[in-house]
Amino acid sequence: MAGPAIRVWNIAEVLAKTCDVRVVSWARIDRHTDAFDLRFVHESDDKSMSRHEQWADVIIVQGISLRIFPSVARTEKIVVADMYDPFHLEQLEQNKHLDPAEYEEEVAKAISLLNEQLERADAIICASDRQQTLWLGALSALGRVNPATYPADPSFSSFVRIVPFGLPEAEPVQTRHALKGTVPGIGSDDKVLIWGGGIYDWFDPVTLVKAVGIAAKEHPEVKLFFMSARHFNPDVPEMQILGETIRVSDELGLTGTHVFFNDSWVDYEDRVNYLLDADAGVSTHPVHLETRFSFRTRILDYLWARLPIITTDGDSFADLVRAHDLGAVVPPDDPRALSDALIAVLFDDSLRERVARSLDEVRLTLSWENTVSPLADFCAHPAPAPDRVTGRRASGRSEFNRILAMPRGRRRDAALLWYYLRHGGIRRVIEKATERRGRLTRS
Repeated sequence: MAGPAIRVWNIAEVLAKTCDVRVVSWARIDRHTDAFDLRFVHESDDKSMSRHEQWADVIIVQGISLRIFPSVARTEKIVVADMYDPFHLEQLEQNKHLDPAEYEEEVAKAISLLNEQLERADAIICASDRQQTLWLGALSALGRVNPATYPADPSFSSFVRIVPFGLPEAEPVQTRHALKGTVPGIGSDDKVLIWGGGIYDWFDPVTLVKAVGIAAKEHPEVKLFFMSARHFNPDVPEMQILGETIRVSDELGLTGTHVFFNDSWVDYEDRVNYLLDADAGVSTHPVHLETRFSFRTRILDYLWARLPIITTDGDSFADLVRAHDLGAVVPPDDPRALSDALIAVLFDDSLRERVARSLDEVRLTLSWENTVSPLADFCAHPAPAPDRVTGRRASGRSEFNRILAMPRGRRRDAALLWYYLRHGGIRRVIEKATERRGRLTRS
């Protein structure tokens, strides 16, 4: 499973302890559980989806759900938007190589999808303090921070709740060696770095490959394994950074000797055998907007497996690693600094012992039970957003804002006149007319 599915599955497991839960997917589900219901609905079958909409009290949406299922978009049920993935920022990186018109279209599409959720949601969940700030800014621009929602919670912490990824409660147990002594070129005594997810355009695996090349000159036992070189969705075109990474690895003579690319995705339950065969987890990226607001879900697997973490500065996990001494944080685009950090984390026994103690402390706070609790609390007492109750908002904009967005002219003036009559009577109309005459006189 990729990050979105991992998140859905674990959130469902926690909510199922206090709620009746259905996971409805337009991709077929091959896993099974007794904890909650699993349903498949084809993306063109809104009639089937409408039956699930009628059954639910709270609907948690993610990605493009509102766009492809009209019954969900029109629902009067309580809607929670899971916005842990600011994918419009990913699109800025992923599609920057496209023709300008296509680039503009892809980013605009992502923004539109996110705005639909922001405009409709009765509550929002995200993954970090940084993301909470991002979505509060977006809500404010859309008119959702308004006189109806503000008095209910001036902090907006109940409207935008922080629900990070969590860690499995079960301890990781290795059942086989997936890397050491198994992958040709990786020996039983080698020091293995693992890259836990896919190779995407918003990452910087090239600097990591160069750093491994530097480290391997002094320590030939250093090996880097990319857990997946492909995107989990076959419909997503191969990303340019993958080809660039393989090219650099080939040119440096590292492919198959010190750098290894796994062409398929590892089964979710089998990932533990890869993680526990590694000596450290790595994540490297440039510093841009996607980095600032990202939440690197695979780093949670490093924490679960008690792997020291080596990461580039600039994201929320770099703050966590630095604050709790979980490994090493390095500047972006600096192969030499990254190489030094790799060597220190892999070969300094005192550092590894210190990091191990820190990892044990942090892991206790990040169980799925703990991270999902703000959402579980909301689902125990769900309520519509205050501006939906008052009717102030339709499609995310107040009536007043929709009128102001109309072209200037008689139709807009008539709409304003009717609005002020209904929201203050003739006295309000006279006040506004006087203000307008004053503005015209001054101009």
